[in-house]
Amino acid sequence: MAVIENSKVTVVGAGSVGSSVAYAALIRGSARHVALYDIATEKVEAEVLDLAHGTQFTGTSSITGGSDISVAEGSHVVVITAGAKQNPGQTRIELAGVNAGIMRKMMPQLLSVAPNAVYVIVTNPCDVLTVLSQQETGLPPERIFASGTVLDTSRLRWKLAERAGVSTSSVHAYIVGEHGDTEFPLWSAATIGTVPILEWVTPAGDRMTVEELDQIAIDVRDAAYKVIQGKGATNYAIGLSSARIIEAILGDEHAVMPVSPVLTDFHGLSGVALSVPSIVSARGAFPIAETRFSPNERELFHRSADALTEVANSLR
Repeated sequence: MAVIENSKVTVVGAGSVGSSVAYAALIRGSARHVALYDIATEKVEAEVLDLAHGTQFTGTSSITGGSDISVAEGSHVVVITAGAKQNPGQTRIELAGVNAGIMRKMMPQLLSVAPNAVYVIVTNPCDVLTVLSQQETGLPPERIFASGTVLDTSRLRWKLAERAGVSTSSVHAYIVGEHGDTEFPLWSAATIGTVPILEWVTPAGDRMTVEELDQIAIDVRDAAYKVIQGKGATNYAIGLSSARIIEAILGDEHAVMPVSPVLTDFHGLSGVALSVPSIVSARGAFPIAETRFSPNERELFHRSADALTEVANSLR
């Protein structure tokens, strides 16, 4: 497929995350048309108006929206952020029940007006909701996937870049697994440029240790909780990372990103959505089967799958 012309993305949910996704998509020029949909009429109309007032400064992108599902009609990409937000001290998994109910009601409505779209689920717990939504809609697994650990990977690369004294684009490392408490870095494949992570000499003249990397992994895993504790929600970085996923789809980039589709025989796992390096294009997301895991990483990966499968089963 080629770059999608006259492209349209609809963001579902006009809360702090959805509005940030729409804002990031506008200022980055991610799509020609950006639409914002929410059942809260006054809220969504206010957000659209606020965004529209700045379109002189955002290039050629347009913004529309409202509380009628028809605003999503003809979308090439639908990004779903609607749902109850994560409160301080609340895990993503604890959100599962209420947000699963919202998804069950909303997905058939969205499919009726955007049957050919690629669906990106940001609402947490995004991995579990992806499995439930894919099974209930029957969409091909490549066409409905979670934003997964794209943001977590950005957090990891930012911390490693600061320690290594390089730009974030020079750090090649991924967070995989659940977007949540059982996620972990693929340290066995992590490099700064071409140099394995533990061999890189920092500006201070030392090297990172295994213990230091373990702490960095914990900091990345818990980063959202820290932000939520301080300001009530995470929104800017997830807005930017979602816009980046939109661009990979609409630009047919075949970009490698750690998104979370429902897996089929991926390192022995099927029927569970987990973040793994995947090729993202106009066709959707396709996991890279050749991704390597160390024995310990493979064990962590299956542990992450078990945790999510347990939650998904409880919601069926």
